[in-house]
Amino acid sequence: MTPAQKEVLHEIQSFALTASTAEAVMEKIARKLHEKFTRYNWVGFYVVDPADAGFLIVGPYAGSFTPNVRIPLNNGLCGAAATTGQVVVVQDVTQDPRYLAGSSLVKSEIVVPIFVKKKLAGELDIESYFADSFPKSEQEFIEACSVVFSDYLAKS
Repeated sequence: MTPAQKEVLHEIQSFALTASTAEAVMEKIARKLHEKFTRYNWVGFYVVDPADAGFLIVGPYAGSFTPNVRIPLNNGLCGAAATTGQVVVVQDVTQDPRYLAGSSLVKSEIVVPIFVKKKLAGELDIESYFADSFPKSEQEFIEACSVVFSDYLAKS
């Protein structure tokens, strides 16, 4: 992890220790990642829809476009991450037919599913206007950020 990544991770970990709501933790993570890492043009969370577990609904986000508000679990990169339980990294979204465009400017995306007690709770989704934005080192950092949120949910 780079020094900047370590600093941000430590900041959100510290915040999560005393945060009053899950919403506040998601907002902090989305805002921090978007502010500190210029290639992260959109950072946000999708959570399982409490009214219909077959859908993800947009949660707190920071970024330069309005996201897809509701995504069926069998649709898009978010749906793929949700149904497989695996991190989805696409370095060039034009080459992946599963990509649901939130903005025509997006070139790469990473989606990290978040589980609490082995049950899908949501996802951390990051999109970039640059291809190849998510090498393994970035993936590990983003996964560590998502763990902060899953740990918060597990304790609450």
